[in-house]
Amino acid sequence: MNKTDSKTDLILDAALPVFVRFGFRKTTMADIARAAKISRASLYLCFNSKEELFRAGSKRAHSRTMNDVTAALDRPGSIFDRITAAIRAFQEGLIAPFRGGHNAEELFAASNELAPDIALEARAKLMDLLTKALSEAEKTQEIDLTPLQTQATELAALVVAAMDGIKHTHDAGPEFESGIRLFMALLKLGTAPQLGQAGP
Repeated sequence: MNKTDSKTDLILDAALPVFVRFGFRKTTMADIARAAKISRASLYLCFNSKEELFRAGSKRAHSRTMNDVTAALDRPGSIFDRITAAIRAFQEGLIAPFRGGHNAEELFAASNELAPDIALEARAKLMDLLTKALSEAEKTQEIDLTPLQTQATELAALVVAAMDGIKHTHDAGPEFESGIRLFMALLKLGTAPQLGQAGP
């Protein structure tokens, strides 16, 4: 990591709690500079505006989260355990940082307005990763999609829809965990191999 990247990360790290505390509209570049312990002039050398800084933070958060999701799906274990880990990684990376904040809805709205392309790119990658994982599980007969008359791509879209629903759960507490368990139980039940076709 070079000096510029290090300074950018320092600024983005400092900006997140400021946005969470004050919301996007009320946060100023002066607030962020103060939190990062740098001058406003130094801040403007890195970012021309609050909007540009917010986009950079969104891009970094999505990139890091998708790396964690990829690692979760690549790890050993059942397809259901790996998808569960991927959902948790998604929640922890993109939802948990705003947990308990009064400005969560405003920040999500700001993200949709200022960085929709970043979210769409991450969503497309997520679809590809899930489709690949589910296709491999089907090939090894860990799951059977025939009874559902569906394909890995369609099932991946269902998982993504569930992840989208998590955006409305700002507290990863018992309700969130119960939701994950119920969703995965239904997924496992619906894709269980027929008798005599169970995978290794």
